[in-house]
Formats: sequence, C-alpha cells, structure tokens
Amino acid sequence: MKEKNLSTPRVTSNGYFFLFALTLFGLAAPARAQSFEFDDVAKRAQQLASSSYKKRGDIPKELRNLTYDQYRDLRFKNEKRLWRGTEIPFEAAFFHLGFQYEQPVKINEIVDGRVREFKYDISQFDYGANKLDASKWRNLGFAGLRVHYPLNTQKYKDEALVFHGVSYFRALGKGQQYGLSARGLAVDTGLNSGEEFPSFVEFWLQRPAPEAEELVIYGLLDSPRVTGAYRFVLHPGVSTAVDVKARLFLRDNIGKLGIAPLTSMFYFGENQPADYTDYRPEVHDSDGLSVNMGNGEWLWRPLLNPKRLLVTSFATTNPLGFGLMQRDREFSHYEDLESRYELRPSAWVEPKGQWGSGRIELVQLPAPDETVDNVVAYWVPDNLPTKQKSYDVEYRVLWQKENPTRPPHSRVVQTRRGHGWDAKKVGNNIIAMHVDFEGQALRKLSPEAVVEAIVTTDSNAEVQENVAYRNPVTGGWRLSLKFRRLDDGKPIELRAFLREGNNTLSETWSYVLPPS
Repeated sequence: MKEKNLSTPRVTSNGYFFLFALTLFGLAAPARAQSFEFDDVAKRAQQLASSSYKKRGDIPKELRNLTYDQYRDLRFKNEKRLWRGTEIPFEAAFFHLGFQYEQPVKINEIVDGRVREFKYDISQFDYGANKLDASKWRNLGFAGLRVHYPLNTQKYKDEALVFHGVSYFRALGKGQQYGLSARGLAVDTGLNSGEEFPSFVEFWLQRPAPEAEELVIYGLLDSPRVTGAYRFVLHPGVSTAVDVKARLFLRDNIGKLGIAPLTSMFYFGENQPADYTDYRPEVHDSDGLSVNMGNGEWLWRPLLNPKRLLVTSFATTNPLGFGLMQRDREFSHYEDLESRYELRPSAWVEPKGQWGSGRIELVQLPAPDETVDNVVAYWVPDNLPTKQKSYDVEYRVLWQKENPTRPPHSRVVQTRRGHGWDAKKVGNNIIAMHVDFEGQALRKLSPEAVVEAIVTTDSNAEVQENVAYRNPVTGGWRLSLKFRRLDDGKPIELRAFLREGNNTLSETWSYVLPPS
C-alpha cells in the first residue's frame, strides 16, 4: 500500500502565440500535423508490451533524500501554469520529482491535433528553503500533474484533479477536501506474490476551448507485466466526474487484475473505536464499501482496521456500481478541525457497458496510523486478459459529497458494536451489534407497520437476539443483534436487511468480524 498522496503547486503555459510559448513555457517543437487520439496511445502501449520492461529514470540523490516537509516546499510557480492568462477555465500545474516520487513522467500538450512536449526547467519552480543546486539538473521530467478549475468561486481556481505517484489520481467536487484516491490499475493486490504498481509514464493534455466545461487527458501506463492506454475526461462540478477509458496489454501473465481500483484509509470509527484515548471519535476517509450488485440488491460493508490482512469479495455479473463512501457527514463525529474528515469525498464507480462475471473485492490492511491508506476496492473479472488480446474497459468515477449515490429504499447510516447484556453471565463472548437504517422506504411506513430483520450468519455464530424497532429520533429503524462467536480464532460473516412482509425495505448490511 502507499503513504498518503502529497499535493503541491503549480504551472502555466499561454500558447496563443507559438513562438512565445516555445521560449517562455519550455514547449518543444510540434510533431507533424495530424490528429492525436486514444488509438495513438494504445499503439504506444502495445509496442511497450512487445518489448522488455525498462525502469525509467534515476533522480539525483539530493532529491531522493528529501523529507516530506522539504518536498512540499518545491512549488511550481503560479505564473507558469499551463493556460494561465487565457480564456480557458482550466489551468495545469506540474509536480517536481523527489521524496518518494522517483518515477519521471513526460508531459505533452495537444493543440489542433499536434503534440508538443512541455519541458522541465528549473525556472518553473520555487525551491523554498531547500538548499539545492538545481542548476545541474537537466531533462528531469515531472512527478505528475494537477488541474485547476473554479469549483467553489469564479475568483479562484481550485484543484480539481491530481495525478501524483505511479497510477494514483484523485479529484474534488464543490466543497470537498482531498481524501481517498483512485488508481489506474491494481495488479496482484493482496496476493502472497506481492503487489505490482503500474505507473503512468506519459500524459497528453488536450488544450480545451475557451469556456470549456471538460478536459481530456491521455495517459500511458507501464509496469513489468502490464501496459495500458487511458483516456480521462474531467467534468468538474458539485460532484466531479472522471470518465475513464482503458485498453490494457499484458507482457506476462498475472494472478489478479483489479479494475477501477479505489484506495482509502480507515483508522477507527463507530464500529471499531480507537485502542487508545483520542479526542476524536472517528478517523477515516471512508466508512464503508457500497455495491449495486446489478440484480436488485444493494450491499453495505462497513470498513475495518484489521489486525492482519483481510480480503473479502462479492461475486456478481454485470454490477451497476461500487464505491468507497464517506456516509458520515457530521463534524461532531470527527472533531478534527485540520483534517475535516466530514468533507472527504466518496468515490463511486459506474461501469459503462457490461462487465460480465467477476467479483468486487475489498482488501483491508492494518493501519498503524492515519497517514497510511489501508483499504482497496476494485473489480476482478473472471476472465483475465491474455498476452494475445487486449482488454478494454470503460467506467465513470464520481467524487461526491452532496447527493451521493445511494440505494432507492433505505440505507445503513451507522454500525455500533458492544458487549451483549449477559456477557458476564455466560463469559465474555456475547457480541452486540446495533445497526441504524434510514431512508424513504422507512419514512413512508405507518406506525402499525410490522418490520422484521432478516439475519443470516455463517456457522461460527450463534444468534442470541434479533430485534428490529423504530428509531423515534430519526424516523428510521434500528436492528439490535446479539450473537456468540463459537471459535474465537475464526472470523464471522453477518448479513441483515429489513423487510415488511415480502417487501424489501433496505440495502443489505454485510459485516465481517475478524478473529478476536
């Protein structure tokens, strides 16, 4: 897994006058006049896959040895931003290499179908308090890029999208603050063989028209066993959308392919309090995995910070969506004035076309603190690509806070765990779970409605009590579930949903209790 992404400043390039752009912004001479599009990137990816993998670049030692704070002091100058001073509503800034970001990335601009490289130059950066001899660096390349757009006010262009570090990217909508990340691809995540991290090694930014509301970015992915061509279309807004089109090629066989991976952090929360005294009730970028199975069922899996690797999955065919969600939006549930976890976005993945059979997989790792992402979710197709045939996939990622994607009936809003009332009498192995459901289907019920909780468990749990009753404070319903673990050394799988007669009222609460 990775440490948290760093977001640092900033870039510009005018470009109305070709010669002016060449001298001021470091743009190389344009390639021959022709249309550049996704298929051109795909040809590059296919050519890479037919040759041996070559690790790119070796950055200077003084950059590699920078600390976190020293690296954050390397700032791209505001006046150097790409498209600065034009009528284009977007601007782009680039990241310096250094710290843990050692993979050089080539950046290009596409203007009228022609490609020209945006060259690295030391004059583009402010090095802050760092004592670095930047004059000896030539053709370093960049560590990534970020896109600015007036999300919250027309007076300021906020960060809307960032690519920084291997294939990680993340976006923001209105009123949001950076939290979880997406990735271009996950390879062998959670396997004993070890995970492979494909990297974006080159980007092409399509110059938008004045007053444009979307931005097209192409990316070339490379790793020891996989290459890929990507097309990203950024649509900033209240919920920012990123449309992704990818074509993958294999150099060698892989064990597991993770499509549309999302990476987040869960340290502690209402269902798993901190092991020590902390003034904050909860610390997490996401509190659960939501899945629209495609067969009418919605699932909610609350996240955990397990003691050891925990991998679970949900098999389905043609899912309609999945996401790592931050459902809890109450500041009082976090009380962190700096991190503002209640403003962290949810990320919802919507497949385009039919994905076939496979599984949504959730990988959770122990997190020693809140600086390390320990949660990954992605789609694993049953049929892996082969070296003889490319693999195409398309989807949309929605970065949400207001009006998040949710089931049409009712949803889980909190999961709380404690001891059962008779824990001391029968030993300390009676566990109580209290699950609150809220939503339109529950609000419409009459006071006389008879609601039952349909609860299923695996063979390691013995249910002691299952009661569903109305929550007069919220207008929702609460499930109180008490059970005994039969073998403390094994996990427990629990499922529950609310029903009135034959009418399903809620999504399915799906919980895994790791070994004690």
